[in-house]
Amino acid sequence: MQVAKEVAQKFQPNAKLEAYHANIMDRQFNIDWFKGFNIVFNALDNLAARRHVNHMCLAAGVPLIESGTTGFNGQVQVIKKGKTECYDCNEKATPTTFPLCTIRSNPSQPIHCIAWAKSWLMPELFGESEGEDSDVIDSTEDAGNADEIATLKKEALELKEILESMGSDNFCRKVFEKVFKIDIERLRGMEDMWKERQPPDVLDYDKLESDSAQIEPTVSELSRKEWSIEENFAVFKDSMDRLTKRLNELQSDWTGSKKPILSFDKDDEDTLDFVTAAANLRSTAFHIERKTKFDIKQMAGNIIPAIATTNAMTAGLCVLQAFKVLQHELDQAKMVFLERSGARAINSDSLDPPKPSCSVCSAVHGSVSVDAERATLHDLVNVLRSELDYGEEFSILNHGGNLVYDPDLEDNLPARLRDITNNLDYITVVDEDDVAQVPRVNLELFFVERAEASSEETKPVTLQQGLEIPRKAKKSTITSSEDNSITNGMSGPGKRKRDGEDEEMTNGHVAKKVAADQANGDGEDVIVLDEENGKDGGAILID
Repeated sequence: MQVAKEVAQKFQPNAKLEAYHANIMDRQFNIDWFKGFNIVFNALDNLAARRHVNHMCLAAGVPLIESGTTGFNGQVQVIKKGKTECYDCNEKATPTTFPLCTIRSNPSQPIHCIAWAKSWLMPELFGESEGEDSDVIDSTEDAGNADEIATLKKEALELKEILESMGSDNFCRKVFEKVFKIDIERLRGMEDMWKERQPPDVLDYDKLESDSAQIEPTVSELSRKEWSIEENFAVFKDSMDRLTKRLNELQSDWTGSKKPILSFDKDDEDTLDFVTAAANLRSTAFHIERKTKFDIKQMAGNIIPAIATTNAMTAGLCVLQAFKVLQHELDQAKMVFLERSGARAINSDSLDPPKPSCSVCSAVHGSVSVDAERATLHDLVNVLRSELDYGEEFSILNHGGNLVYDPDLEDNLPARLRDITNNLDYITVVDEDDVAQVPRVNLELFFVERAEASSEETKPVTLQQGLEIPRKAKKSTITSSEDNSITNGMSGPGKRKRDGEDEEMTNGHVAKKVAADQANGDGEDVIVLDEENGKDGGAILID
């Protein structure tokens, strides 16, 4: 960002530019921060961040110019609350997942080893154990994974014991021997599995340590060079030391309700080095080709190498659409597509209105003033019932999409809001009163912490403004013949909606699940394969 600022400043020396080297999903970039802009441009590289900015711009009432490029293809979308479709109005492509048994026991491609290192090993060691709940790993019982799930749980317990030695001199050795010796010896014992292919090799820690004694960890800077097994071992050890020190420092200063964790970020050298080295060591054990750090960054980061011309054209189109928004000519704005094939390189379409079924842009946004030290979930529930007329059937989700309250979950009522809402971020209220009448749209409430502590006589939670929360649009009955012509999200013409999609729109509990999925920003850690590009033997693009 600093480099981008310096380059832009040369075009307009008198402009006031401010660069942030941070994650846009960090709490410092709250709703008030977004309200400080007349317009926002998106140039992000993952689904979760795009959904987050879409959500914040809707809540702040700020127009968003959403854009992206994929190789030679590009897209620009104008988003304005109540006027156009938002980013989540259309369903995104269903991610491709890998069966747990393939990831854990029988990898055959580099991507399997990368998914293992990124979505299983790293969370187990430095993050939140995902195990069978990983977005990349298919852990459903009908996927033939039952035995593997049981084994995974057993191995997670073994790793938990190893984690107790984190920070000691033997920590790296214990982890290495667990995943590259003990686990592989167990797999080698399953002789039927290796009748058609070569069994994996056990890796020897002492031998690799001796062979790599002269290798400097700075070899990791050679991102486009394929590392030898000894170089991967050296980077594995060094990156584990770096991550261990980082995590210990974070947790030593920890005072909140949830321990700090480390998660993969393709632009974080420490986590990228660890995933690269761990994936390549596993590939070596299973006789799979190793990948360069550059390749793994692309595959694990779910990106396609950028084309400079496409980026330049897309940036120009963003500016042209922004002029129309700022000049209050939204009716002239377009959805614009760049395509390498076809009669025209640039195509456009009129902007569609918001989809009534979209729980993101149909939500009502408000704010509540809270005494951070006194306010409890019980206080918030009382405000929802007494001032906004919510009945018994509603649920509350925190920013992470986790359920913190519903009629069957009242354990959190005495808890402080600060402790269950990611330090006073925002919450989503999902109305589930769909028996007697159509439920209301989702309500998203942002917390504003009071500058001074309130007295005992004042309420710890108060609404900052009156809110009107409309009912959801009633479904229209669609015949089977009409259903055939409906496009679902980004599907092509003639593709039908998924079975049961209509039921999902009006079911309160499913609405809660949808809100949770959107709050979690599913897709950040998922690899999507564009199979159409590989039908004729061409490259498979990772989206």
